[in-house]
Amino acid sequence: MEAANAADAVLEVEGLTKRFESGDQIIEAVRDVSLTLSRGEFTAVMGPSGSGKSTLLHLVAGLTRPDAGRVRIEGTDIFALSDYRRTVFRRERVGLIFQAFNLIPSLTAEENILLPLLLGKRDPVADEVERLISCLGLNDVRRRRPDSMSGGEQQRVAIARALATGPSLILADEPTGSLDTINGRKLCETFRRLCGGGRTAVLMVTHNPAVAFFAERIVFMRDGRVVCRVERREFPSVQDLSRYYVSLLESEPQEVAR
Repeated sequence: MEAANAADAVLEVEGLTKRFESGDQIIEAVRDVSLTLSRGEFTAVMGPSGSGKSTLLHLVAGLTRPDAGRVRIEGTDIFALSDYRRTVFRRERVGLIFQAFNLIPSLTAEENILLPLLLGKRDPVADEVERLISCLGLNDVRRRRPDSMSGGEQQRVAIARALATGPSLILADEPTGSLDTINGRKLCETFRRLCGGGRTAVLMVTHNPAVAFFAERIVFMRDGRVVCRVERREFPSVQDLSRYYVSLLESEPQEVAR
């Protein structure tokens, strides 16, 4: 992946490494990963279970501290910030869409969506909030609390909450996992639209080639390392991308690293 110009770089990751202890062993979940996302760039990260892709996303979000390496978001080294300042920075600049919905049980869907704006003492833009609710099909549940919603509805509320602040960087971990095909497509098209505006960058983790196919660039991970980076336009169809992904998984690690 080409390096972004400093003025356009939303995310700069350099030599990121994270180790975990497992009994007597030290496991490197992420090994010397570097990547850069420009404004308007939509990148997908693919890899099998245990490849380190979700750990990478947690490191980029500043939720887990690396053992080595650096993460800069809009030029700010996030691990040079205090825990409090990093939390505020993340709330203001980053939209997080993780597999745990983390909705507030006592709040309605609409109140959950508005929460990060209120915490940041920002006045909600009514038209933008309405557009998100409509786009994600949440009109029927906007007054309902999480315990009366399906998993897919809760996922869509969590997505709307992450997008409501107009973040510079969106980090999404399997964001379509609880969505049906139609809403999954709508979400990916929303990501494309946001990136098309030239202000937001999206880094999305997925195991699904059909979802990754919406991105412009795809990064493949295996055993904690980035083993390949491709442009989506290199693949005429989802089936071609899927076959390529399978071939990477079936190859010996030293054969695919580049």
